[in-house]
Amino acid sequence: MSVRRLPRIIRDPPSNLSSRMSSVAAQPRPHEASSLNLADIQRLSAEDRAAVDTLIRARLSSDVVLINQIAEHIIAAGGKRLRPLLLLLAARALGYDGRDHHQLAAVVEFIHTATLLHDDVVDESDLRRGRDTANALWGNAPSVLVGDFLYSRSFQLMVELERAEVMRILADTTNAIAEGEVLQLLHINNPDTDEAAYLRVIERKTAVLFAAATRLGAVLADADEATCDAMADYGLQLGYAFQIADDVLDYTADAEALGKNLGDDLAEGKATLPLIHALAHSDDATKTELRRIVQNGDTDAMPTVLAAIERCGSIDYARQRAATYADRAEAALSVVPDGDYRNALIGLARYAIDRQF
Repeated sequence: MSVRRLPRIIRDPPSNLSSRMSSVAAQPRPHEASSLNLADIQRLSAEDRAAVDTLIRARLSSDVVLINQIAEHIIAAGGKRLRPLLLLLAARALGYDGRDHHQLAAVVEFIHTATLLHDDVVDESDLRRGRDTANALWGNAPSVLVGDFLYSRSFQLMVELERAEVMRILADTTNAIAEGEVLQLLHINNPDTDEAAYLRVIERKTAVLFAAATRLGAVLADADEATCDAMADYGLQLGYAFQIADDVLDYTADAEALGKNLGDDLAEGKATLPLIHALAHSDDATKTELRRIVQNGDTDAMPTVLAAIERCGSIDYARQRAATYADRAEAALSVVPDGDYRNALIGLARYAIDRQF
C-alpha cells in the first residue's frame, strides 16, 4: 500500500510497522508503570472535556433544522469520546497549556461522528450505542448529507487555527479513512480475507485517527519530530488494540451493555480477526462451512461460528494480539515525562483491551 500521502502519520505499511516495532513488543510489559483507571482519567480531564463538549454543541448549530436534529441525536448518544480525549491528554502530557486543543479535539470528534453516520448507512445498521441509528430514524440520504456537513464543519474549525501542519495531518487522515471504507467494502463477504488484509483495513478505518489525535497533541505542544512520531506510534498501536478488542466483543459481549446487536460484523459479511483465525485453523469440513457463512452473512449460523472459534482458541488469539499492540502503545510513551497525564495515556492502553463494552 502507498504511504506517501501519510508521511508523518504512518511511515510504514502494517507488515513493516510490525517488524519495526517487534523489538519494542519483545520488551516485558511495563506493569510496574503507574496508570490511571477510566474514572480517574475522566476526573483528570473533566475541565478540558467540558470545554470540548461546549464547543461541539456551539459549532454544530445550523439554521437547517434537520441537521441540528440528526447531529444532536448522534452527539447526545455519548460514547467513549476516546479520540478527542487522546488529543487532550497527549497535549497536556507534553506540557501544553493553551486552549487550541479544545478546538482540535472537537474537530477529531466531528470527523469520527461523520464516519459513524456514513458507516451505518453502508452497513445498514439500525442500532448504535443502544439507540436507533440516524439512518434508521431519518433515512440514508439525510444521514449521508449530515455526515458531509460534519466533515465540512471540521475543516472550518481547523482552518481557523491557521496551522498548515495541523491541516495537512487532518487532510491526510480523512483521506486515509475514506480509503479504508472502500478497502473494507472490497472484503465484504470475502472468506479469503486474511489477517494482513484485516489489519490494513483497521489501520485506515480506526488507527489513523487515533494516531492523528495523539500527533496533533504533540504538535500543539511544539514537541520535536521524534516525540511527535512516538506519540503517533502510541496512537496507532492503541488504535489497532482498540479495534481488535472491539471485534472480539462482537462475539463475546453482552448485547445490552455493548449497545449494538451481537453478530453485526458477521451479518454485514465482515470477517474480523476471531473468524479469520478460525478459518485458518479449522478442519476442511468446518472451513468449508465457515466460508459459506461468511459469503452469505448467515447470522443464523452463529452457533457454528462460535463453536469453531472456541475450538481454535480464536478469542484468546485475538485478545493476545490486541494486548501486543497495547504493549507497543505503552512502550512508545517512553518519550513522555512522568506525571498524571502520562499515567492516563498508559491507563487508556490498558482500558482499550480490558473493557467489556
